Amino acid sequence: MKQQAIVAGAGMTRFGNHRDTGLKALAGEAIQAALADAGIDARQLQAAYMGNVAASVITGQVCVPGQMALRELGVGRIPVVNVENACATASTAFEQACSMITLGRYDIVLACGYEKLYHEDKQRTFSAFTGAVDIENMDAVLADITERVQAAGIEADLEGAGKTRSLFMDIYVAWAVEHMKRYGTTREQFAAVSAKNSFHGSLNARAQYREELTVEDVLGAREIAWPLTLPMCSPVGDGAAAVVLVSERKARELGLGDKAVRVASSVLASGWDYTAEDDVELPEVVARQAYEEAGVGPEDLSCVELHDASAPSELIYYEHLGLCEKGDGGALIESGATRLGGRVPVNTSGGLLRKGHPIGATGIAQIVELTEQLRGTAGDRQVEGARVALAENGGGYIGRDAAALVVSILTR
Repeated sequence: MKQQAIVAGAGMTRFGNHRDTGLKALAGEAIQAALADAGIDARQLQAAYMGNVAASVITGQVCVPGQMALRELGVGRIPVVNVENACATASTAFEQACSMITLGRYDIVLACGYEKLYHEDKQRTFSAFTGAVDIENMDAVLADITERVQAAGIEADLEGAGKTRSLFMDIYVAWAVEHMKRYGTTREQFAAVSAKNSFHGSLNARAQYREELTVEDVLGAREIAWPLTLPMCSPVGDGAAAVVLVSERKARELGLGDKAVRVASSVLASGWDYTAEDDVELPEVVARQAYEEAGVGPEDLSCVELHDASAPSELIYYEHLGLCEKGDGGALIESGATRLGGRVPVNTSGGLLRKGHPIGATGIAQIVELTEQLRGTAGDRQVEGARVALAENGGGYIGRDAAALVVSILTR
């Protein structure tokens, strides 16, 4: 039986506007917190997987961002792997780090995601998102969005796409209106996702936004691109998150006991060009593999952190992950099942919508939240008796789906 990776330590910064804090300092804060939580000295690290997306366009740091951040902490010699995989960057770093432990190559590995997105020139920030599609085929990307929106009976308006808003908001508009047409999903149900996550975020001291919103507040906010209003769209932000992963043997040596959180599975895959014969899409394929490897099903989940880059994204991924049947996402959010106290609370951190979305850090921030839930240390956000937790983090867009997607399942 292959050994499982163990989350020994977890740490993260508050997400938000950190224009006066450098990339190295943000990464260092999260890494030092994770090391302290694990009771491990930085000199014990055997390898590091460092996830960052936007440094090249925001700060100009290219080629060696991971080595740059770690050297500031006095860490050298070890293998440092720089990871970039769109919004799935940090979860990819996590999956790779877990794999190296599972394969027996290392006993102590760091996985860190760190990001700065705020910049006085908003076009630089938006360019980090625009670059997550096939830019050599941009006309086709925009034409596909237009076609899908108009097929749902909505007039497409891409004037501000990638200029006054992230191009991905227009992609999510296409997802949203298709779901509305096919299943009768309503704007109010999308708004309920944002309102629910605002409640969760109000309980999280590290969340970028902590104001609690009602459905009416969400619907009455500034429109970004119909049917999305501002609170239905994840914000840009700065921040970092890190975990220290160890082998089962090292976990016993360290005497982690109840602090040990097992990585039951972590699966990374990329999208493909769907054909008429394909009866499942990328998210279902990855989720099924993660469930199978972990020996659990959606009915076993205590809580979930998923990639709610928009409110419709969360509702649609309820269905992809098997939390409900296809078309029932709207009914699920209305039932209260995904709110704290419900059957399977989703995004107890506040999610990307309220905790924030520093894209290179998001995936590991999800792991930090779930680690705290499984340890029973999440405070006011605690899911009672949490035993099995799932993280889903997707990134990029090629064809009609994510370019990369990771699903990880953690257990006590």
